[in-house]
Amino acid sequence: FLQKWVNREISNFDYLIQLNTMAGRTYNDLAQYPVFPWILRDYTSEELDLNNPAVFRDLSKPIGVVNEKNAKAVKENCIYKHLFFFRYENFEDPLGIIDKFHYGTHYSNAAGVMHYLIRVEPFTTLHIQLQSGRFDCADRQFHSIPATWQALMDNPNDVKELIPEFFYFPEFLENQNGFNLGQLQISKEVVNDVVLPKWAHSPEDFIYKHRKALESEYVSAHLHEWIDLIFGYKQRGPAAVEALNVFYYCTYEGAVDLDALTDEKERKALEGMINNFGQTPCQL
Repeated sequence: FLQKWVNREISNFDYLIQLNTMAGRTYNDLAQYPVFPWILRDYTSEELDLNNPAVFRDLSKPIGVVNEKNAKAVKENCIYKHLFFFRYENFEDPLGIIDKFHYGTHYSNAAGVMHYLIRVEPFTTLHIQLQSGRFDCADRQFHSIPATWQALMDNPNDVKELIPEFFYFPEFLENQNGFNLGQLQISKEVVNDVVLPKWAHSPEDFIYKHRKALESEYVSAHLHEWIDLIFGYKQRGPAAVEALNVFYYCTYEGAVDLDALTDEKERKALEGMINNFGQTPCQL
């Protein structure tokens, strides 16, 4: 399968779906939903020039440090725990359970999937259940692709990657069910359909161009760098530390043996934590 991808007999999209499947990701589990990369960084131009490398995200870096200004903050990573601030460099868990980590959140978790898919069922209902029976504050909802990218660039604690729907499912960008999603606090703008980049003239046009970008020459030449971070050798160990790519310990496969826990409360708390933080794919 790898050789077929190298020979360009299968698309980048199909290869990523296969990797996700082999790594235990599935559409049937929001905590292990398929994960896809942000591939562009130009969401403001009138036209999208896929021959210009500058329009693409650096696929060799985790999304949290694509903006170099965030790299220092992530490396020092002030972790609020037990009312003290610890830096990554000298963080030590006195109980020896929690390893050092760069990110206290994850690039893929159930809340993130519901965030992107809030306009389509059953994700709308799941989101409302998560928010105790109502929609979340409009400013925290997925309302604009350019604004979502800018938030990633400004905030090293926001490290959400994408889901496959960004490359084939235009309906998730439209509020076809007419949900009342509220209005933004400052601009008073009503949240309805997702605001698209200027270069996209409709949800279908966005999907077409975004998929074209995924299959572009630049992405084909660099996609393996992102795969190394998510599924490969930079996922854990010294290579992950060097790449600023270490997540909270319980997101990793095998980090916690739930079957060995005899305390039911402790087990349920850990299960909840794993579901809340998200899970790192099985290393391939």
